[in-house]
Amino acid sequence: MRLTSCTDYALRTLIYLAARPRRLVTIAEIAAYHGIPKNHLTKVVQRLGRAGMLRTVRGRQGGIALGVPAEAIRIGAVVRATEPDLRMVPCFAGAAAACPEAGTCTLQGVLARAARAWLAELDGATLADVAHGGTVALPALLPACGAAA
Repeated sequence: MRLTSCTDYALRTLIYLAARPRRLVTIAEIAAYHGIPKNHLTKVVQRLGRAGMLRTVRGRQGGIALGVPAEAIRIGAVVRATEPDLRMVPCFAGAAAACPEAGTCTLQGVLARAARAWLAELDGATLADVAHGGTVALPALLPACGAAA
């Protein structure tokens, strides 16, 4: 499975914040550090805030910080909060009637188990597990830096 740039930016933002736990950080700072478009990062930060992973402080001295300890943020939760569609194939969405193999497909069960195993693996890792000095520690799961998926 390939994650979207939204999830890539979310993970990089959370790792950046986990490496700086005692201060507020601006979106502009994170965008400049990672070479991420500020407008896109703003939307990602809003989504993470709605999910309770970030806290925001408005005003001149404002910024963002982790909303909960890094140990409490599961990577699987980040993926679920930022990925619009985790279904591997259309039939997972109930579109089996459109599939010519509906009723005889033997792949659906295998793919469903693989997706559950993938998410379970991500659920087993916390932000604290992957935050090593502020560098992204999940290169195998993410597209190349800055690449949109």
